[in-house]
Amino acid sequence: MGIKTALPAAELGLYSLVLSGALAYAGRGLLEASQDGAHRKAFRESVRPGWEYLGRKMDVADFEWVMWFTNFRNIIVFALSGHVLFAKLCTMVAPQLRSWMYAVYGVLAVVGTMGPWYLLLLLGHCVVLYVASLLGQRWLCLALGLASLASFKMDPGISWQSGFVTGTFDLQDVLFHGGSGFTVLRCTSFALESCAHPDRRYSLADLLKYNFYLPFFFFGPIMTFDRFQAQVSQEPVRPEGELWRIQTQAGLSAAAIVAVDIFFHFFYILTIPSDLKFASRLPDSALAGLAYSNLVYDWVKAAVLFGVVNTVARLDHLDPPQPPKCITALYVFGETHFDRGINDWLCKYVYDHIGGDHSAVIPELAASVATFVITTLWLGPCDIVYLWSVLNCFGLNFELWAQKLAEHGPLAQIEARLSEQMSRRVRALCGAVNFWAIIMYNLVSLNSLEFTELVARRLILTGFPQTTLAVLFVTYCGVQLVKERERSLALEEEQRQDKEKLE
Repeated sequence: MGIKTALPAAELGLYSLVLSGALAYAGRGLLEASQDGAHRKAFRESVRPGWEYLGRKMDVADFEWVMWFTNFRNIIVFALSGHVLFAKLCTMVAPQLRSWMYAVYGVLAVVGTMGPWYLLLLLGHCVVLYVASLLGQRWLCLALGLASLASFKMDPGISWQSGFVTGTFDLQDVLFHGGSGFTVLRCTSFALESCAHPDRRYSLADLLKYNFYLPFFFFGPIMTFDRFQAQVSQEPVRPEGELWRIQTQAGLSAAAIVAVDIFFHFFYILTIPSDLKFASRLPDSALAGLAYSNLVYDWVKAAVLFGVVNTVARLDHLDPPQPPKCITALYVFGETHFDRGINDWLCKYVYDHIGGDHSAVIPELAASVATFVITTLWLGPCDIVYLWSVLNCFGLNFELWAQKLAEHGPLAQIEARLSEQMSRRVRALCGAVNFWAIIMYNLVSLNSLEFTELVARRLILTGFPQTTLAVLFVTYCGVQLVKERERSLALEEEQRQDKEKLE
């Protein structure tokens, strides 16, 4: 009730004004804090010289971002450019062989980067799961896939297998874990699809062509085997306007990289949380903005990475998983994920398989627990990951419990008496509370437990009631604007469908 209801334009304008002012106020506090802390001893390791001609230092606390777009930028551009070039030549000369070209180029890139022994290690895992697929037992394929994944995430398997990598370089651990983990998920997807469609007779060559597609190999996103096989087997025909959309996506990715670089010269959002003594002196508004910006940055990081990879994949006539939904637009746990490919993989093979239509409490609990157990294994079992999994699993189930409670009994009767606009306002208030639950639960893993405790204590305990209510009201305004955007998109989609029916 009230989901598709429009609010008065003046009310939405007020929400926009409040949200803009609050973000500007919090941003000013973060900017002042970054300037004050630039020369602190605790910041020396992660705040280093940047734009010296303007006297600005840069936050370099994120090792992966710095490696991707400084030290290894040219290597990444060279490898992906080579892939695009050879893919284009093969598509022009022998389009029926393009999947083989993808695999050969990917294998050569893996050997050149990680060494031949690492390649043989991955081939061993591929063969094991291929043999399992021939037996046609879904449970066996999933069990072997999880065992294979555990061998790359837990000792002693990880220590032994990491010795297969040749040489030493800064991104070695990142590439090892990325290539190994995604290989296991792809091989498991292949095995499960083979069990689901025994009449299609997939071969080991199909698995290798799927696994060694270079743009997806090290960093994802993961595309399930059925989707990849269907797309790579089609005749490479580009829809009208597709090149313009690809160019736009590439431009947006480049603009995001530049924007993050500029942002890190003025806002030290990754370094400040590491100095709790300094962070504790921030105003409540700046501290709330700092917590929020940490999650936004993680989304931007994923969106840029997947945007670059997806641009190359779309040039190869594929339709890869889209970047994750912006954290600003998230106010329900059911839509919260930072990797759409892994989310699709988990939903298809675990969550939806166990939970069905996700309307019953017990099956939903079993499905979510199983999903987060596998997610914990994927992230690497440790205390922080355990805590993150428990919190987010609870949040996902609590939403269903609250929804069931609201659909029956006194709450349903109360809502029935409300106007549709008031119902939307009440739901948005609940969404605002949920939004901060999402931020706090994910801040645990993205930053630190100590920083999360500091934010929670300041916003909920010491800041009550002024800070608590102010933050909730600002968040409520943001949720209403997101709901209005969703309502507009839903109406546009309905109009498009009605138009298609008439035609």
